[in-house]
Amino acid sequence: MSDVPADLPPRPAPGADPAPGPDMLAAAKGRMKALAATYAADLPGLDTHSLMHGLNGVQLSFLPMGDRDGAFDPEHSVILINSRVRPERQRFTLAHEISHALLLGDDDLLSDLHDAFEGDRLEQVIETLCNVGAAALLMPDDLIAGMLARFGPTGRALGELARRADVSASTALYALAEHTEAPVLYAVCALTRPETDDPDDSPPPPGGKVLTVRVSGGAPGVKYSLRPGTPVPDDHPVAVALDTRLPIVQDSYVPFRSGRRMPAQVDAFPDRQRVLVSFLLPGRAAEPAAPRGEA
Repeated sequence: MSDVPADLPPRPAPGADPAPGPDMLAAAKGRMKALAATYAADLPGLDTHSLMHGLNGVQLSFLPMGDRDGAFDPEHSVILINSRVRPERQRFTLAHEISHALLLGDDDLLSDLHDAFEGDRLEQVIETLCNVGAAALLMPDDLIAGMLARFGPTGRALGELARRADVSASTALYALAEHTEAPVLYAVCALTRPETDDPDDSPPPPGGKVLTVRVSGGAPGVKYSLRPGTPVPDDHPVAVALDTRLPIVQDSYVPFRSGRRMPAQVDAFPDRQRVLVSFLLPGRAAEPAAPRGEA
């Protein structure tokens, strides 16, 4: 794990602007990652039952939960997981709910969060932190570093990370992007119904399918992203990789929905009914930000 702050920034002085800034949230994320890393260090493994090893007295139950993925009930010491969602989603949900338990067990961090945030914003921050904790549990820094060292910031690295961590490509994308130093934009592209914005990784039904962006995210400093549902032209290397089932590395462009073609080195790695992509943007990391989702 990288070094993280020991404490949140000091509370504002009386009369000062009480609105917490991004530094406070960043510090809280660091502390959540540290909690997850400490917990993971004592686990016998990262399979489902091993993940529960450190929660003494907490039971795990799978059952249909409708639209909910899972929940942690501290009163009855039970984690509930929706039995009707994909295994990769169940796994991330379990790590997310474990992170809720870890957060509830850290009185100092929880107190600081309640002092800094309130209402819906507090709930949003807590959910964000539990996602951070889940990613740290399932995709530790040394695993991500190993993927980048072996494959570089590429579509294959994204695919290998998802496979090794047994998480969805969308989940792996955000973790890999966070650890990527090069000015890279990652994307998961798949055949979907036209105009769909669903980031689900499952194969779409046959008929009327087009190749679109399902999810994208950039390395720190990259101010561009591809909006979900953005179509990929038939002659683009990403489309060719899907058609041929062969990896392609080629100088090409980022296919923004607006029609703008930003030059980039495209690394397209076909995987089942989708393509995992990295766009290397030489010299772009320091440019002024464009609106997120479109250039």
